[in-house]
Amino acid sequence: MSLKLTILGCHSATPRVNAHPTSQFLEIKNHNFLIDCGEGTQVQLRKYGIKFSKIKHIFISHLHGDHIYGLIGLVATFRLLNRETELHIYGPKGLKEIITLQLKLSNSWTHYPLLFHELSSEKSELIFEDDKVEVFTIPLDHRIYTNGFLFKEKIGERKLDMNAILNYPEIEICDYQNLKIGRDFTLKNGKVLKNEILTLDPEKTKSYAFCSDTSYFPEIVPIIKNASCLYHETTFLKDREELAAKTKHSTASQAANIAKQANVKQLIVGHYSGRYKNIEAFKTEAQEVFKNTFLAEAGKVFEII
Repeated sequence: MSLKLTILGCHSATPRVNAHPTSQFLEIKNHNFLIDCGEGTQVQLRKYGIKFSKIKHIFISHLHGDHIYGLIGLVATFRLLNRETELHIYGPKGLKEIITLQLKLSNSWTHYPLLFHELSSEKSELIFEDDKVEVFTIPLDHRIYTNGFLFKEKIGERKLDMNAILNYPEIEICDYQNLKIGRDFTLKNGKVLKNEILTLDPEKTKSYAFCSDTSYFPEIVPIIKNASCLYHETTFLKDREELAAKTKHSTASQAANIAKQANVKQLIVGHYSGRYKNIEAFKTEAQEVFKNTFLAEAGKVFEII
């Protein structure tokens, strides 16, 4: 089963007709996660056929407008749609105050549980976990407190090797689950069959690292090491490297260097500055360092196998 990423928006700062602020929809192990929520996100969700009811967890990287201005609208729309399912929002401390103040002053309290998980740690921490997926923060270096997010599949059950199992009539269907979770099997004569004789390795796990606004910050490399896919902001090209450093953003070349150091499988670049009319230049620059680079574009779907 592949990991599926839909780009809803991938440009920086001001929304335009064909330039939408940051937002992504991630499908991983039957989970659906919304990552950042720039202005117009709910319109983009509708445009690309993503059901609002699928969204139970929203991850916000930081409190700049091009990453959160769509959130209050989405929260309010959920209310108008008579949502009852609880909604979890993970983001920097202060996010709860921003959203609840707007709900208070407009007398628009939700009829569904709205649960905030506010973040303040400067170190990577586990913020979501169940039996299939875990999510860690990736502390970044921006003008305000900012995190990226690392989404990781957990190792699944082992697969039954039926060709091997059928050689042992003593193994019954009721024993299969124990084999899947890695237990050995003991025959009636006392002989122990090692689990690896009867099963195959589980599917290889996949991971997705989302790195929002940040300067060139090699400190994140150990956190995202060997990720299946990395999204890294590339607001500028190297012709404006000084401006990138001043505003604490990255160039395409710098993002590619992070990808190379982390040994990720593929790199997606985005968060393009409106100064550039041709985003192909971002891929060209990044591929000089890291060949397996792709451009984020609104509506584009990445299947990460």
